[in-house]
Amino acid sequence: MPDTFAWKEHGGQYGTAGIPDIIVCHRGHFIALEAKVGKNQPTKLQTVTIEQIHKAGGTAAVVRSVEDVKTIISELED
Repeated sequence: MPDTFAWKEHGGQYGTAGIPDIIVCHRGHFIALEAKVGKNQPTKLQTVTIEQIHKAGGTAAVVRSVEDVKTIISELED
């Protein structure tokens, strides 16, 4: 995606618990994406982290598909 920098945050013993899976900077917007499959839900810590990102002025969401990601990014450009 043009004008986008993104990386996959790796969990486990060397990562920070609760940090969303994908961190993105798109045209100056901070975006954090927690990827889930099927009916899986974020943990309480992931939910708190998403809320903290919102309070700090960033965008954070649970996504389940590439379409979800495209929707989030397109809404920032409107």
